[in-house]
Amino acid sequence: MARIKRILVTGGLGFIGSNYVRYLIDHDLAEEITVLDKLTYAGCCNNFEPRHRARIDLVRGDICNAKAVLAALIPNRKGMFPVEAIVHFAAESHVDRSILDGSPFVQTNVLGTHTLLVCATTYFTELKDSERERFRFINVSTDEVYGTLGPAGYFSESSPLLPNSPYSAAKAGADSLARAYYQTHKLPVVTTRCSNNYGPFQFPEKFIPVVILNALSDRPIPVYAKGENVRDWIHVSDHCAGIQRTLESGKIGEVYNFGGESERRNIDLAKEILAVLKKPESLIRFVEDRKGHDFRYAIKLGKARELGWRPQITLEEGLRKTVEWYRDNRKWWTAIQGGKYQELTDWKVREAT
Repeated sequence: MARIKRILVTGGLGFIGSNYVRYLIDHDLAEEITVLDKLTYAGCCNNFEPRHRARIDLVRGDICNAKAVLAALIPNRKGMFPVEAIVHFAAESHVDRSILDGSPFVQTNVLGTHTLLVCATTYFTELKDSERERFRFINVSTDEVYGTLGPAGYFSESSPLLPNSPYSAAKAGADSLARAYYQTHKLPVVTTRCSNNYGPFQFPEKFIPVVILNALSDRPIPVYAKGENVRDWIHVSDHCAGIQRTLESGKIGEVYNFGGESERRNIDLAKEILAVLKKPESLIRFVEDRKGHDFRYAIKLGKARELGWRPQITLEEGLRKTVEWYRDNRKWWTAIQGGKYQELTDWKVREAT
């Protein structure tokens, strides 16, 4: 696939979405980048430096609002290119929050994705034949839609969807809708599913940032139950590379799994981070287990390898880099903790309501 003329990234101010947008800019992969983001608590404008902001057409709007989606899709000035690809990250993503209240997850992840698919289908049908050939809709999902594994075995793209949390159920619903719009309307959809991401700019509510930031402040580190639940971890930059490879070479209608081949029990991961920080393991505090806590996730890399992709960053290297990043970017996470993550003083924003 040649350099993209214009790409629409939903949820581009979130953790993975903003890393992907920076990946596009740093590798000069797109001439124009439109970001559609609702700017919820997890959408951080401080994820971008001024040089990145200058390249981004930021639209503040909700994917549940068709007018907002169309405002982001349709060129708003003379000479603006048609959208050639949509990469869909926008979602409510924190499992613990979904257990407390699943409604926002159904609203955004299911109904919002449906609105986006409807608008994308309308837009796609109005493109010229040559433009339709290039158009892609990348639906970014999670391995959690597959449910849970025992001590052995791996998820593959053919694994059944057996979600166990309101979050993963809502993502499975979004995946099913994406598949339906490919099957029914021939919208050129490709879905990616990935294991647990970590790296720079991850919101402080997630496990690895919690361990790092609590340890830096010598505060107790909460670990569910006995910490025996297992996750496969992938550095966000490897995930971004996988998404881009899927956009460029993925087969329409297919699903591609991406994992880091780095399984760890939660307790062992916490101890590794403490070792990097030279902090005592006595900071760890076991807390009541999460409801419906999936035991293990693990990805079998097959179709991703067919795309020529494999993870480049080991967990050991990635953890060191991530710890260094949080140490060096105290201003970023203290601003978030102080509620100052949506400052737009030097960024022109298009409002879509």
